[in-house]
Amino acid sequence: MSPQPPFPDERVASKAAAHEAAPAEHGSCLEVFLAFLRLGLTAFGGPVAHLAYFREEFVDRRRWLDDYAFSDLVALCQFLPGPASSQVGMALGLRRAGWSGMLAAWLAFTLPSALAMGLLGMGVARIGGLSGLAAVHGLKVAAVAVIAQAVWGMGRSLCPDRPRAGLAVAAALITVALPTTVGQIGAILLGAAAGAVLLQVPPRPLLANRAQGVSRRAGYLCLALFVALLAALPLWAAGAGTPLAAQLAGFYRAGALVFGGGHVVLPLLETAAVGGGMVSSADFLAGYGVAQAMPGPLFTFAAFLGAAGAGPLSGWAGGLALLVAIFLPGALLVAAALPFWESLRRRPGVRNMVAGVNAAVVGILLSALYDPVWTGAILSKADFGLALALFGLLVYARWSPVWVVLAAAAGGWALGWLA
Repeated sequence: MSPQPPFPDERVASKAAAHEAAPAEHGSCLEVFLAFLRLGLTAFGGPVAHLAYFREEFVDRRRWLDDYAFSDLVALCQFLPGPASSQVGMALGLRRAGWSGMLAAWLAFTLPSALAMGLLGMGVARIGGLSGLAAVHGLKVAAVAVIAQAVWGMGRSLCPDRPRAGLAVAAALITVALPTTVGQIGAILLGAAAGAVLLQVPPRPLLANRAQGVSRRAGYLCLALFVALLAALPLWAAGAGTPLAAQLAGFYRAGALVFGGGHVVLPLLETAAVGGGMVSSADFLAGYGVAQAMPGPLFTFAAFLGAAGAGPLSGWAGGLALLVAIFLPGALLVAAALPFWESLRRRPGVRNMVAGVNAAVVGILLSALYDPVWTGAILSKADFGLALALFGLLVYARWSPVWVVLAAAAGGWALGWLA
């Protein structure tokens, strides 16, 4: 779930915006890589926690930028589809060391979790399914609790009024009735159209407009490439009829349409991976449960699916191909939007459409909570009790997702032993 951190005092922000900001200090690609590698090894807890780690590391400790500029980047990545915390990291790397810094930031922050998930996927491909293990069933139950927490938190922040709550319900009904890519895209388009007509979202405070490390020309090129791939990959998949084309198109589309944070990728990936015959539904949910315990971005779940999946690419090649496919649209969008962010955020129509899309995303995630997450994990009263306990630990006891996942594995093992 993408966070909504408080902005600095509006009067102070207005003063900062009134003065031309000094260009960001530049550093080396190696400096960016090492800084983000440390975070990729230690940043547990999901996107909200990642942004807190980023602020501590790059605002307080390293002083690469100030609070105003950091809040601007967070606001931009909340506005765009894609993995918000990874996009903030890529934007920080771009500001610090140009395009090579952007690549270094993504690679270092993603690598530890991607390697671990790829190894797990290769184990599944060689040894067999995960679903027969009692502890892994506990991980599937953990996915119920984690997704329920995401729906709960996103619903409170993104659906604060009746129109947006109604949009979320409508999106959930659409995606339950049409559990395909068509249903998911239709729900997002409905949210955008209804938001433009029904909603009036107040403007956010203006902050300092800092140099972002990318020109307007480069921004236009990145946007053109994003749109071209979004249109061309499905056409290639339909024309070629090969599993590889379908997988790349599905994972690119998932990365391009994920508004609201990493958990929202679940229904889109389930359509591409399980619907495409790459992995079983049981292994999909078990792998997703394991991904909760990893540091770094949740999108590295794609490395597990690529390494474990049946198809022309598997193992390391499959994991790398699908990892790039799911992260590429978010990288292109953040580079495309950086030069134009200040003018975009001032337009009421854009704010209203994004608010409508965010409400629809809550409904899509609610639908995924039921199918495949709930239907694939809750098979008995004991499973429901374990899920309820894990949800309480997440929401009320505020345990880290890492400890909740470990507790889920232990609980699944205990239930299996008792049975």
